[in-house]
Formats: sequence, C-alpha cells, structure tokens
Amino acid sequence: MTKPMEPLIFEKSLPGAGGLDLPQPGVPAPPVEELLSGVPLRQKLPLLPQVSEPQVVRHYTRLSQLNHAVDVGFYPLGSCTMKYNPKVNDELAGLSGFADLHPYQDESEVQGVLALVWELEQVLLALTGLTRVSFQPSAGAQGELVGILMIRAYHREKEGSDRRNIVLIPDSAHGTNLATAAMAGYRVVELPSSERGLIDPDVLRRALSDQVAALMLTNPNTLGLFEEDILEISALVHDAGGLIYYDGANLNAIMGKVRPGDMGMDVVHMNLHKTFSTPHGGGGPGAGPVAVGGLLEPYLPVPLVGRRPVSGTSDDPRGEFFLDYHRPRSIGRVKGFHGNVGVLIRAYAYMRRMGGIGLRQSAEDAVLAANYLRAGLSDAYHIPYDRPCMHEFVASAAKQKAHGVRAFDIAKRLLDFGVHAPTVYFPLIVPEALMIEPTESEDKAALDAFIEALLRIDQEAREDPELVLRAPVTTPVRRPDEVNAARRPVLRFEGPVED
Repeated sequence: MTKPMEPLIFEKSLPGAGGLDLPQPGVPAPPVEELLSGVPLRQKLPLLPQVSEPQVVRHYTRLSQLNHAVDVGFYPLGSCTMKYNPKVNDELAGLSGFADLHPYQDESEVQGVLALVWELEQVLLALTGLTRVSFQPSAGAQGELVGILMIRAYHREKEGSDRRNIVLIPDSAHGTNLATAAMAGYRVVELPSSERGLIDPDVLRRALSDQVAALMLTNPNTLGLFEEDILEISALVHDAGGLIYYDGANLNAIMGKVRPGDMGMDVVHMNLHKTFSTPHGGGGPGAGPVAVGGLLEPYLPVPLVGRRPVSGTSDDPRGEFFLDYHRPRSIGRVKGFHGNVGVLIRAYAYMRRMGGIGLRQSAEDAVLAANYLRAGLSDAYHIPYDRPCMHEFVASAAKQKAHGVRAFDIAKRLLDFGVHAPTVYFPLIVPEALMIEPTESEDKAALDAFIEALLRIDQEAREDPELVLRAPVTTPVRRPDEVNAARRPVLRFEGPVED
C-alpha cells in the first residue's frame, strides 16, 4: 500500500524573502492564498503551450539541423572569419569562477577576472602597437561608433567647434563604416578605389581639407588586398589634421605580422569573436574592444581596468585591480558593466594557448589558404584583382551570368555540396561578387572539395543552368519565392503544430 504523501515543509527558513512571512523549519506550509495575502492572483490558468519534453527537444533539434555551422562543414563567408572555435575555450569560459560572477560584486571579490581582462589588454596592445584598450563595445559596429565618437570629442576639444565634419571612406569599405560616420553626425565622402583595388594617394590628397575629421579604412581591405601605400596615406591624413580609424575586421590576416599602430592608425576596433575564437553569427555573441594611441586615450569609455601601484609602478604583481571611472574627458559609458566578458575569456584562452608563434602561423595559414583557392578558381571565375591576396579574395560570377546564373544562384547551389555560401554582392564595386575567406581552419582536402564544387557549378551553369536556378535541391528546405517573400511575408504562423 502506498504511503500517504507527507505535508510540504520548508527545509530552510527564508526570512524576509519578498516581504512574506514564511514559516519556520519543520512547520507545514500554509495555503498559498494565505502566504500571498494581498497579492493579486490570476483567476484562470495561463494559456501556455501543452507540449511534452520530447516534443520540445525534437523541435529545437530539428531547427538546429536546418542550419549550417562551422562544426558541420566549410564556412567560407568572406569578411566574417568563420574559423573553427576550440571547445576548450567554451569550457574555460563556463567555469563557475567566471560564469557565476555578478556585475555588482565588489571589486575585491572579482580580482581574478579583472586580472584576466588586464592581461588580455596587454596582449592586444602588443598586437596593435597602441596604448590602451576599452573592452566595453559588444560588437565591431559598436566599436566603430566608439572610435568615431572619440575622434569627434578630440576635434571638438582641440578646435572648439565641429568644423571638421567630413569622414573619408573607401568605396570598398564595410557598410557599417558609412553608417557609423553618419550616426556620429558626419558627412561621408567616398574615395574611389584605384585600378589595383587600393586607395590612390593622389585621390586622397585631393579629398583632404581642414574639414576632414578622419579616414576610415581596413588593411587588408575588403578586396583582400594590402594597402601598399599605407604609410603615405597615414602621413597625408595626419598632415591635414585628421585622424585614422582602423576597421579590425580583417585583423586575422596580419596578427603577429604587422601592427596597425605601426601603420599610423589612431584607433582600432577588434572583433574578438571573429579573430580570437568565439562562435558567432545570427547576431552574437560578440566583443569589439577598441585600442587607441596617446591622442585618444583620454576619451576612452569608462570604466577601464586599472591597477593600483604598491611600490610605485603599475606592473607590481601585488597591485590590486580596479575599475577606473575617474576619467573626466571620457565619452562616457557605452555598454552595461564591462562588455561581454565570456567572449573576453575565450579570446584570452585562445591567445594563451596559441602564443605569439601560433598567432603568426594562423595568419600565414589563412593567407595561404585564400591564395590556394584563388589560384584554383581563376580559370573558371573572373578574379578582378587576380594577384596574391591576403586572407580573402573576391571572385565574380560575371562569366556564369552570361548563361543566366547569378552569384545568388551559385550560393544556393553550394548548399547541395554541404558548404555554406561565400558572401555575395559585396563589395559593391565588383559585379556578381563572391567574397571568399577560408580561414586557417580548413585543411587541403576541404579546400580541394570547395574548388571542385565551384568548378562543377560552373560546368552546370554552361550545360544545365536550370539545375543551378532550382538549387538547393537536396536540402530539407527548398528555395523560397523571393519576390513574394519580400512583398507578402507571412508574419504570423497559423498552421498546425508539428510533433
């Protein structure tokens, strides 16, 4: 015979919890209505979905299987640096000593994570050749905005006005550069690329004036080409009284090889999630710390991680770490607390494991892989700047378009080969652009398979273009009607619930 269920009792006293008068240990709990006396209670049960755990698990597992990921296959998404992320870094970021911290804890209780952030700053300074880092920005785009806001604060303080109201941006730049400058109140002037896909110093010289606040660029640029005249470019901008913002989206190509500070850059944002190992895509998570030179250091967002000297130097290992809010010329706070700390921990773990030699080799391997793909595809696809590239290159589907197959169609067909598509239609200066970045993660077999897939699609474009236009044909989801999807989107699902 089943033993009757014992009355519910509280194992621990919770004095003052929510202002309720809770019973003492060992005393049966009173009715809930009595416990919540004076609290409005709903009269009907909430309309919650009635599903079992297996249904929920199967639903989300099925959704995950509809997505491609770097853990599933090759992900050559240009400019996004979709490298493989070692799982040990996730494990370290999930340690309870990090994951269970609370942002309101006293500084004395979080010395470990503050020490980690301080050490990470020293590594990033060594990689960039600059003087201080703010870890607040939660993505590269926010890092861009922080950089431009600091440049604006610098010019306002120096000149006492907003006379410098122009930002120069190359026509191959990331779209966020233009948006950032406009958000900060600047007028954007676009610099046309030279025939070699680079900034032309003569064009830059004609665009400079006492109204130019900054030049925004990335090096290597979005065409995967290193700006060969970078020192002349920096000198021209500085001589005109402007500053230079460096978009660090392509840092993976040069880390450990050349430093933005040595190129003359005044402010640099870094995508830790791209370059230093955090799974990203779909909106996050990310971190876009900003490094600056001496001119902009006073304007960095608060707080910065500082170290109180014990024996007169900030390098004293006995010094206590603290969050420095006393920065009267700062542009202020741009993110709650101290940014996405989990991403910082993964980046720190990645760097410590790789070391300086490993980071340099990663950059070299990424450049080697990109050039291997470029050479393997140059006969079938138009390469508008067909010369040694850095970590990525831009091909064009112009030849295939002559048979009615666009870059978009090629991207869809690649899904049938188990490969994510490259970035398409960017940069805008290349018609039918296919922007390809293999990263250092892929071995030769994966690169060869990718070349073979694109060569086969080229053959199909010539011999059976209708097959490419129908693609993908082997995935669980077929190509939607893009026109109707844009003009008549289904905003509310009213069909049956799947098991």
